[in-house]
Amino acid sequence: MFTRIRSRSIVGIDPIEVEVEVDIKEGLPKFSIVGLPDMVVRESIDRVRAAVRNSGFRFPSNKITINLSPANIRKEGAVLDLPIALGILASSGEVDPGRFKDMIVCGELSLDGSLRPISGILPIVLGVDKKESIIFPKGNTREASFVNGPLKYPVATLQEAVHFINGKSEIAPIKSKPIDIFDREIVYDFDMSDIKGQGHVKRGAEVAAAGGHNMLLIGPPGSGKTMLAKRVITILNQMSYDEALETTKLYSVAGKINNGLRFMSKRPFRSPHYTISDAGLIGGGKNPMPGEISLAHNGVLFLDEFPEFKRNAIEALRQPMEDYLIHIVRASGSFVYPARFMLIAAMNPCPCGYLTDQKKSCNCTGPQIQKYLSKISGPILDRIDMHLEVSRPRYDVLLKKPEAEPSSSIRGRVKSARDIQRKRYSDNRRGFYTNAHMERKDIERFCVCTDPAKELLKIAISELGLSARAYDKVLKLGRTIADLAESEIIAEEHISEAIGYRSLDRTFWAG
Repeated sequence: MFTRIRSRSIVGIDPIEVEVEVDIKEGLPKFSIVGLPDMVVRESIDRVRAAVRNSGFRFPSNKITINLSPANIRKEGAVLDLPIALGILASSGEVDPGRFKDMIVCGELSLDGSLRPISGILPIVLGVDKKESIIFPKGNTREASFVNGPLKYPVATLQEAVHFINGKSEIAPIKSKPIDIFDREIVYDFDMSDIKGQGHVKRGAEVAAAGGHNMLLIGPPGSGKTMLAKRVITILNQMSYDEALETTKLYSVAGKINNGLRFMSKRPFRSPHYTISDAGLIGGGKNPMPGEISLAHNGVLFLDEFPEFKRNAIEALRQPMEDYLIHIVRASGSFVYPARFMLIAAMNPCPCGYLTDQKKSCNCTGPQIQKYLSKISGPILDRIDMHLEVSRPRYDVLLKKPEAEPSSSIRGRVKSARDIQRKRYSDNRRGFYTNAHMERKDIERFCVCTDPAKELLKIAISELGLSARAYDKVLKLGRTIADLAESEIIAEEHISEAIGYRSLDRTFWAG
């Protein structure tokens, strides 16, 4: 007997429809799966056999052939366990095959017949038509409730799924819960007011947050680089619904959402250690998964001890910093993950860290310093919008503990600047809403400067020898600084401040 059941599989971060075709014929007992299954799918043979028998059903002793269509796309993961088991039971007469019309089935089986939560349920449910229904593991209930549309039936066991499909029991479809991410203030465990002094660095962080600009912090150990970077997330404006949904999809596919986690309303902050592998940072693996740069999508990627990362990993940042996407090509196919993040990199000025310190002397030789700095290539440095030197705070500032501006005040100005940008770029088709993501034609249209600002920019190009990319970066920074000042035109003082954030291009790297 032949049965067809519709399911879903994840490719990249998007679901594809998979038809599980089950054919049972007379012959010697044999269980085979065709249609480009990966090793996890092939192992479902043993999981399904044990789950069917332990659920009290008879497993047929015939020739069983499972085809996963379309056959030219590789199928990964254990999400197809449940449709395979139900297809076998339908073909052997245990389940009414007519009940599978307009129904999507997904789930991973344990040997005892219970269902385990699966990764990627959010994009799977988002891809189901409102006129259809979906059966999925009960452990994914909370995540599936974020989506309006189809009828969603959570089941805990294979037996429960069979009884429901046969009409022997009722399961109430879960209700979609309204997402209240805009109804409450996000609370952080730390605040910008924790940082005493460092006014110029905090101003730079405000500009970076307002325009989504990448930032490099250079300073001796203990100067507060890491402390500042971790607090940048507290001054970023709240994610929009579309941003939150896109970020939650990524974490769902990566298997980093459990049933107790809410819809992701906080912007992600990812801080991988410099010993991370290339695949861990960029994404990939035998079954490609999103890396840290994709998990930082719509948030902050903090790379501490920047020169200590592998050269290949650092250079691989070039594409996502320009295109905001990461392409991973493997034998199993090509995968694309979004990677629109705000990069904050921190580094010491030399191997010992005290080259620019006023209290401690540096013990490094010239060649050692050059070798250390050369780990950051010119093209990567050119792609980082802002270069800030962080000095060790004075002890009198720390002892007096002057009141510092809280994150909430800075976040208010950042939000106002981003609202201006969102309105400005509302008609763009590339999906960007911040100044950092402007391209050449956008710069020509929106970065209108006064005559004194143009003259200052002309002098800066000739004196500092800025590249074409650095020239664009200065204009983008000037546009953000003008937005913070609520100015439609980029004035001389805005360009002057923007140039100051690029001064390390020559003064520091030239030694």
